[in-house]
Amino acid sequence: MGVRLTTTLTATAAVAAALCLASIALFTALDSSLTASTTELAANDANKQLQLLKAESGPGDAVDEKGTTPPFEKGTVPPFGKGAVPPGGKGAVPPGGEGAVPPGGKGPMPGSAATGEDDGPPAPDEAVLVVRRTFETAEGPVTVTGRASRAPALAAMATLRNLLIWGVPALLAVVALFTWLAVGRVLRPVSAIRAKVADITANGLHERVPEPDTRDEIAALARTVNATLDRLQTSVDAQRQFVADAAHELRSPLAILRTRLELARPAEKPLATAALDDVARLQSLAADLLLLARLDAGEPLSRTEELDLAQVVAEEAVRKRPRPDVHVYLDLTPDLLLDGSADQLRRLVANLVDNAVRHASTSVHVTLTSAGGHAVLDVVDDGPGIPPEHHTTVFDRFTRLDHARTRDTGGSGLGLPIARNIARAHGGTLQVVPHSPGARLRAVFPLSGRPVAYPPGDLAVRARV
Repeated sequence: MGVRLTTTLTATAAVAAALCLASIALFTALDSSLTASTTELAANDANKQLQLLKAESGPGDAVDEKGTTPPFEKGTVPPFGKGAVPPGGKGAVPPGGEGAVPPGGKGPMPGSAATGEDDGPPAPDEAVLVVRRTFETAEGPVTVTGRASRAPALAAMATLRNLLIWGVPALLAVVALFTWLAVGRVLRPVSAIRAKVADITANGLHERVPEPDTRDEIAALARTVNATLDRLQTSVDAQRQFVADAAHELRSPLAILRTRLELARPAEKPLATAALDDVARLQSLAADLLLLARLDAGEPLSRTEELDLAQVVAEEAVRKRPRPDVHVYLDLTPDLLLDGSADQLRRLVANLVDNAVRHASTSVHVTLTSAGGHAVLDVVDDGPGIPPEHHTTVFDRFTRLDHARTRDTGGSGLGLPIARNIARAHGGTLQVVPHSPGARLRAVFPLSGRPVAYPPGDLAVRARV
């Protein structure tokens, strides 16, 4: 799971936990506040009715449900429980209730059923809060009841509940969206750095990653990566220059040594011939190292021109090789044109064919076709083949498979690396393709134009060398 998704989920979960706790606290606090307000309204209603009784019946004492007589002051309302019974078991009817009679027998209480006045339909029990007060009169204690509707409080709680049910998920979605966008914006330079580093190869160490102008940790990371690339490029350039200089300096003494061996006296010819073979091998190795150094340095192709790849392959494939018992078969499609260096393409074909002839049992097949605007060159031998685990390592420098060491006739392990670098320099690829029996190496090059249309029966050149 990526940093962007992890950060978004973590931030959303943290905000969700905070919102849940805040919602619970808000819901509890609001419910307590509304209950207290409703209780106060009911107590005020009871207090008004108590004052009315007091004015009509004369002075008296208000007592609580336990028979005590607390002092009564105007505007103060002590809390009483719901369903309180007056002292002495006298169940007085609260004012406004059915059959309520004020002290002195002067008629029913205002708002009672006896007056014919109706305050409206009674509210459900759960939507009404009731507070009772007891008042001592000359005729005995009278209990009055104060009522307050809980409908506004319940409506407010329902509104808050609906708001939280829909608002919290919406707020979490907004938080997740903004967190996703913000983290993506922050990590955008990291993605650019990663993509650039992935594109940098051994031949592109001169490239650098972009440095954002944010002055934060990401900018510091970009500067560190660029400093590392600077040191790496300096080291690699020094190594390549050393190889190129060494190979160049070896060419002159090897040429002189070869000349002296060729001028050896007749009595020294057998020894000179063996030494000449070693000198030739050293000269080939020095030339290969110099060519590799130039290819690694990314030097532009020399004498680039439009070439007929079939002609280049045919000219190089028919060259005589040390094993006359191995036959080379050609199957070439002519006039596949590409832009490149004739010398380097000849070197590529020579390395592939030499490698195939060295490991073949009896034959080598060289095929050139076109597919999707590309030229496809296949070199196939009938030898022991290349194990799948070595399909990549055969392109490493100075690499020779174990089964080829005893039959090697001068190969240095640089032929295939040079061929792959030449293919890359021409915008192509070189790889090992699974094949049995033997080995198949395939080089693919982009064509510079469309192949020429030929009449049927004249589409290929086939030969045996």
